Amino acid sequence: MTIKSPPQMPIRALIIFTALLTASALQAQIGIAPNDIERVGQSGWQFLKINGDPRQAALGGAFTAISRGNANAVLGNPAALANVEHFDLQLNRVSWIADLTHQSAVFAANLGGFGVVAVSVVTLDYGEMAETVNNFLETENRTEAVVTGRFFSARDLAAGLSYARRITDRLSIGGNARWLRQEIAELSMSNWSLDFGTMYYTGFKSLRLAMTARNFGPDAHLVGWSEEYQAEPDDIRMPIDFRVGVAMDFLNKENGPHLMTVVLEGDHPNDGQEKLHLGVDYTLEDKVSLRGGYKFNYDEQSFTFGAGVNHALRGSKVEVNYAYVDFGALKQVHMFSFGLAF
Repeated sequence: MTIKSPPQMPIRALIIFTALLTASALQAQIGIAPNDIERVGQSGWQFLKINGDPRQAALGGAFTAISRGNANAVLGNPAALANVEHFDLQLNRVSWIADLTHQSAVFAANLGGFGVVAVSVVTLDYGEMAETVNNFLETENRTEAVVTGRFFSARDLAAGLSYARRITDRLSIGGNARWLRQEIAELSMSNWSLDFGTMYYTGFKSLRLAMTARNFGPDAHLVGWSEEYQAEPDDIRMPIDFRVGVAMDFLNKENGPHLMTVVLEGDHPNDGQEKLHLGVDYTLEDKVSLRGGYKFNYDEQSFTFGAGVNHALRGSKVEVNYAYVDFGALKQVHMFSFGLAF
């Protein structure tokens, strides 16, 4: 009888495996700690972080796994656009902190087997600001700010085209492509960005998993060399943001009047600490909704709440939503939207 020996492990694989084990052991013994690096303030285009949809904002900002999507899905997870049945128009207005005004408009159309397409415009208006210059006082050897009597303004703009499609009865995908522009006084810069999103129903009741990756784009330059400002070009990074969320419906008996949705979402931005968003949405007879949420690991933001009303009108549906977002020392933010599905 011949006894066969076990197959030999390739020498290269054995060396690599041994090296990995050795490195792991050394790191455990030496106790090398990761660097504690703060990423705050390392990106620009901050207006892209403002979600103008009151419904999403009222749920603690947990928009990733919201399934009953309308045109405002463009502002959160574009995969939820696949739920638009025919045509949907959403107009949003936000009274942001420091008297800033954020406005957005989104129109979506279901093109049947091709999928759902949408166009969107988002603006942030900073209003007029008084111009000041530095005046050096030689007698006192100090500099003071002097108001010139002139004014300047700043504005942000994002114009986008979106697409979503239901791949199977459980999986939907979507994305945004946007052109961006920022202006302040006579300075300006332009850029572009891409967003991606998925929505997957697990098959266990209404449990769904979702993911978004937002604001992918190149670095931009605010100015070239300026004799007036004596400034080199500044590289402005995009505020890339990864989110993973889960959601599930409760009280959702067939033809029942009640529906409660619980949403939980984790957020990993490239310019700050990881955050957690929690939201609850209760709807009665698909007409009146009450919402609440909480934002964890924020410096100032915390609780949110809001409400919505739907009304059928001659084959169409009119939708009005409101949200309140607490900003701590920065007071509060009020958000309104008007929607029409037809």
